[in-house]
Amino acid sequence: MSNTSPALRSSSWSSSTAGLLTRDHHLTVPLDRSGQGDVAPDGTGSITLYAREISVAGVDPLSRPPLVFLQGGPGCEAPRPSTDAGLGWIGAVLEHHRLILLDQRGTGASSPVDRPDAAGTPAATARLLTHLRADEIVEDCEDLRRALSLERWSLLGQSFGGFCVTRYLSEHAENLETVYITGGLPAIGHSIDEVYALSYEAMRVKSEEYYARYPQDRDRMARLSELAGRGELTTASGDAVGPERLRSLGAMLGRAGGADAIHHLLERDPGSWVFRHDLGQSLTFGGRFPLYAVIHESCWADVGTTDWAAQRVRPSAFDDDPTLLTGEHVRREAFLEDAGLRPWLEVADLLAAHEWPALYDPVHLKATTTPGAAAVYARDVFVPMTTSLETAALIPGLRTWITSEYEHDGSRASGGKVFNRLRDLAAGVAAR
Repeated sequence: MSNTSPALRSSSWSSSTAGLLTRDHHLTVPLDRSGQGDVAPDGTGSITLYAREISVAGVDPLSRPPLVFLQGGPGCEAPRPSTDAGLGWIGAVLEHHRLILLDQRGTGASSPVDRPDAAGTPAATARLLTHLRADEIVEDCEDLRRALSLERWSLLGQSFGGFCVTRYLSEHAENLETVYITGGLPAIGHSIDEVYALSYEAMRVKSEEYYARYPQDRDRMARLSELAGRGELTTASGDAVGPERLRSLGAMLGRAGGADAIHHLLERDPGSWVFRHDLGQSLTFGGRFPLYAVIHESCWADVGTTDWAAQRVRPSAFDDDPTLLTGEHVRREAFLEDAGLRPWLEVADLLAAHEWPALYDPVHLKATTTPGAAAVYARDVFVPMTTSLETAALIPGLRTWITSEYEHDGSRASGGKVFNRLRDLAAGVAAR
């Protein structure tokens, strides 16, 4: 390893992944930039960030401009590239850039927060999690940019990563070359209650469309809900699946092929091992990324408390009809039903009561001149189109592409077509 600054440790470029050149960066950054004096679990004021930088083999990686990918979630690590599986959107980016994949603070190979007692008590862990939002993530990126001696770079943000890009534009637009956002424009000037009301309506419409396509599945879902309510629906590991967890299968409707995946699951005998295995693998929250559920509502909070918004604003239609599916709606009951999330409940309660500061400055956004492009998915069940377009209108250099061709995962599912379309749009090139 060679040190490039006191806080940064970077490896040399290597070809450890076939067809790619990679190097690793580990950067020490402050946990708390708010001045409140919060410390990391190890008792220091610092945490470590991990970023993997990749480029195509056969060219000088430093000859291509840097682009940082900001992952969706929140609470999820950056993707791990594999040439065996095909590079997809990553390959499209690498045609023009060297790519920096950042494990956002708390995730992956960065200092992880992966258990509810990470900081000792639930209160201390909740305080720790207040530092995992877009504001701190953007400052981490700025520390990394300076440590790498880069004057400017470009950004690509997917979903929650787009919220981070918007915060970046709000605070440090002068350090950005070009920005790309896919399904990730936050709702500025709207409460989390308004956002969730819109996403519930989107899920109601998606549910009805699903049952119009597969009418027999409504009865199947109703029977499964009855089993779940009696505690008789379990995964292959024996974990009971309650009604709230069951209906969260609806999140699959927000991605390519999701409707067919739900249908093929519901075709199976609910008592079979295969069904119970696939059910456990298909549930939205818990599992590998518990933070996704624990801090999800906080990513929407531009100011104020969230107070279990998904629970408070759910329309009565969802109470009356258990076959209506939900998406990224984290109700408190889900923590009671999910054995993996149950230990996090006290932490989640504390976060629901936390007073969050504002994330975006509309005046700053209106003053930016950074060029960019955003894909707004017309049928997105997670990030509403109406609020996305309002936010896009605040950013003068951002061109929008509204499309119903893809769902929320269009960037990945398109194999690079979405990125290429945004790159042309930002550059003023006519659609191909």
